[in-house]
Amino acid sequence: MNVAIIGASGYSGAELASLVAKHPNLTLSGCYVSEGSLDKHKLLSDLYPEHKNLLDIPLLPLSESAFDDINSSADYICLCTDHKVSVDLAPQFLAMGKKVFDLSGGYRLASNDDYVTYYGFEHQHPELLNEAAYGLAEWNSSAIANANLVAVAGCYPTAALNALKPLQQAGLLSDEKVIINAVSGVTGAGRKASVGTHFCEVSLAPYGLFNHRHGPEIEQHLGHKVLFTPHLGNFPRGILETIYVQLKPGVTKENVSDAYQVLNNEPLIRLLADKVPSIKSVVKQPYVDIGWQQQGSQLIVMAAIDNLLKGAAGQALQCINLSMNLDHTTGLKGAF
Repeated sequence: MNVAIIGASGYSGAELASLVAKHPNLTLSGCYVSEGSLDKHKLLSDLYPEHKNLLDIPLLPLSESAFDDINSSADYICLCTDHKVSVDLAPQFLAMGKKVFDLSGGYRLASNDDYVTYYGFEHQHPELLNEAAYGLAEWNSSAIANANLVAVAGCYPTAALNALKPLQQAGLLSDEKVIINAVSGVTGAGRKASVGTHFCEVSLAPYGLFNHRHGPEIEQHLGHKVLFTPHLGNFPRGILETIYVQLKPGVTKENVSDAYQVLNNEPLIRLLADKVPSIKSVVKQPYVDIGWQQQGSQLIVMAAIDNLLKGAAGQALQCINLSMNLDHTTGLKGAF
């Protein structure tokens, strides 16, 4: 199958391009940027020299003729674009009969009201929100395989949902809010220059208190209230979440361990039990590392992922694999 990537000059887009280029069943048919991008016509490998000889392909402007080329040459479209751009582009590619994998937040939430509140814009295609499959690969494989539009899960929600869904599914969570403290490297803020995300300016600091858009995404797909606080850290990539859970009375350590066994056979989930996960262990790897420790009815769950792989490009590739009826780890496990 032929894959076109829109927004390929960004961190997630370049990561996905390298995965597609190395995939045994995929061909990278084209990499595109906006017509106004300063990166247009440059080689992707000039921006990312680590991909020399793999991604020596030009970044083409998304002009009218580019749409014609994509229509004739691509089967799958991956949108690594701004949320509003993805909202506008997805229907155009769906009308061509393409399968669309959106790595932005443009189709992750349930209603236009959510987009007004958390994204600050009116969603122009609310009719597609119910059609989009949520791209959390280990938990929604059937819907992903059959969908024409996949909203690839957000980076913070990927870590949080894999850590919490086993507990929620087993009925172990009390009615109290789950508290999620999460920290991400600066690549999570994107490649566009900004003083607030400039590496030399960044210290460890929280942001988006009470209103970060990943809070409602986690709640919607967990079915439980959370208090989510993200932090930006002074390191390139990776996410570590420390999650505070109040369990129902009488829940034992064995109950918690048994609940996590639902993920035991998932090849990209590594259950560490009482060991503490770290960012170092997941950087440039496609895994979710999950550890937990319990004292009475209080449980602390820890989850670590690479925000550009399992949190973005790697999970997008899992979704593409599912759409092709391949093992969802194809091109990922053992590839790094």
